[in-house]
Amino acid sequence: MQKLKEQTDAKIAEGRKKNPEFMKGVDDIIAKAKAFQQGENAIKIGEKAPDFELPDPLGNQISLSSLLNEGPLVITFYRGSWCPYCNLQLRALQNRLSEIQTLGATLVAISPEVPDSSMTKNEISEMEFTVLSDQDAKVASQYGVAWEVPEFLLEHMRIDRNLDLKKINNGNSNVLPIPATFVLGVDGIVKWNYVNVDYRTRSEPDEIIEVLKNISK
Repeated sequence: MQKLKEQTDAKIAEGRKKNPEFMKGVDDIIAKAKAFQQGENAIKIGEKAPDFELPDPLGNQISLSSLLNEGPLVITFYRGSWCPYCNLQLRALQNRLSEIQTLGATLVAISPEVPDSSMTKNEISEMEFTVLSDQDAKVASQYGVAWEVPEFLLEHMRIDRNLDLKKINNGNSNVLPIPATFVLGVDGIVKWNYVNVDYRTRSEPDEIIEVLKNISK
């Protein structure tokens, strides 16, 4: 099976071929963001994850504490169902979900999209894990992965992608989560994390599964 990095690298190469000027602009933004170490405030390994309560697509309020009652937890923050890199990541996680669950863990994906649209637009609707809505990016902020998106990217979303983030995210038009994944033990302590302001790169499911294997020993 093709690695997630191979899939995202192919998506980046496709983007460079179709729109090299835009991708160069993204490269510059990511370089500046990394220079300012955006994402350095993300909760670290060994720290306790902040509790939260967020709605699922049916409007049910789901809390972190209730999820941890089921066992270890994998939390992944993604930008939205409109993001092709997010879709690649979620499909990759879906393909390994049975292994994650066999290790006693639960997978939760969090984005700013409103509950009634976060599972209706594409393959996310077929995912078998929990999707939660963090409309104001408050939880993303608590986890240190909220990012005020530069105007260059917002303009691309509005004009080239015809995306209305204000509508999609119910009022939040410019703050998205940095793609990040956290693995929590049943005690809520972060056992592993992956945070990268470059939204085109993601953690590999293999890494997540390896961490869960170590937890279960």
